[in-house]
Amino acid sequence: MAAIGVHLGCTSACVAVYKDGRADVVANDAGDRVTPAVVAYTENEEVVGLAAKQSRIRNISNTVMKVKQILGRSSDDPQAQKYISESKCLVIEKNGKLRYEIDTGEEMKFVNPEDVARLIFSKMKETAHSVLGPDANDVVITVPFDFGEKQKNALGEAARAAGFNVLRLIHEPSAALLAYGIGQDSPTGKRSFKHDVRGNARAMMKLMNSADTAKHSLSTLGSANCFLDSLYEGQDFDCNVSRARFELLCSPLFNKCIEAIRGLLEQSGFTADDINKVVLCGGSSRIPRLQQMIKELFPAVELLNSIPPDEVIPIGAAIEAGILIGKENLLVEDSLKIECSAKDILVKGVDESGANSFRVLFPSGTPLPARRQHMLQAPGSISSVCLELYESDGKNSAKEENKFAQVVLQDLDKKENGLRDILAVLTMKRDGSLHVTCTDQETGKCEAITIEVAS
Repeated sequence: MAAIGVHLGCTSACVAVYKDGRADVVANDAGDRVTPAVVAYTENEEVVGLAAKQSRIRNISNTVMKVKQILGRSSDDPQAQKYISESKCLVIEKNGKLRYEIDTGEEMKFVNPEDVARLIFSKMKETAHSVLGPDANDVVITVPFDFGEKQKNALGEAARAAGFNVLRLIHEPSAALLAYGIGQDSPTGKRSFKHDVRGNARAMMKLMNSADTAKHSLSTLGSANCFLDSLYEGQDFDCNVSRARFELLCSPLFNKCIEAIRGLLEQSGFTADDINKVVLCGGSSRIPRLQQMIKELFPAVELLNSIPPDEVIPIGAAIEAGILIGKENLLVEDSLKIECSAKDILVKGVDESGANSFRVLFPSGTPLPARRQHMLQAPGSISSVCLELYESDGKNSAKEENKFAQVVLQDLDKKENGLRDILAVLTMKRDGSLHVTCTDQETGKCEAITIEVAS
């Protein structure tokens, strides 16, 4: 038996297969191990991958890119609004759902983001079948850590619509860990244009293509040349970019990456000294300056980058798929499935001033399974005590509408003096379900509930 792992990123997609005890990335029909996540619509066909990317300059309004950023989102979502404002392919709301407006000349089409993702998944399935045959359809799909249930469901449905049998969705960081078996200067050629080309979609797309190529080159070379024939109104563009200049221009972005890591450490209660390994994944992790900054943040840490960063996540997904279909002869030692809590889980209390306060019991990113204890104190004069649980995405504090469960201990014997101690034990399983037990420490009276993961 064989299984498949697929990673659909914002700009590219990659597929790995698990067979004979090992996971390997499969090259597509063009010989590339990574496929651009681009879909172009023409009068007669739908083009996916490199061909779609290469034709986007002349077919920009009918070419969809970065569909992952809009999957499962509504028009009032800030990320969707940002995507809509930047997309060269028109996105509209139709019948309460976001659609791409495709005009191929013959007729106007309205395409769901899920349908675009389905075509990319179909391309990944075709690539996997080139080495496994048409009967291998078991797959593990990777999802970003911050994806909500709607985004996860949309991604899963798109994969199923492509003909995959989805065994599981796992977080991209978890897949990257599995792949490593963890837990299981100003140039002389610069020209100044009198015209502002930002309003010309075709010229901007040419620049983006050239900049993307230069970025890849600067990961291994000291400089890269960007030459564009007839960029705008017959004028050529020729620019040589040094790695130092590139790093200076991108310095704010690099700093944001490091601040995100620092924030995660603070949120999880760890320090840099607590970390002993760092896995690099994603194309931008090839950038030498970014690697250097990560190394400076974790000076005693081993940076794991022996697997190409573009391929780490799908390889991990393929290993997970191999585990799920019963493979036992993994070549990666001690491979384990590592799931994490997606949101902060908080308990509501009252501070000394009598105002509501919230304490985080499970920060987002807590490895699962996990258990926490919380001692709740209540006046002995009351006969019932309520433990209220909330969830938060970490960006906003808990609100009343984010309450998702409560446990009530009733008919308690009243005490004239003193406080009552209630011990709450919360256990979150690997699948995200939460079991809560509340026990009165004096009488032993107990209540328990289980909150299952919404399907």
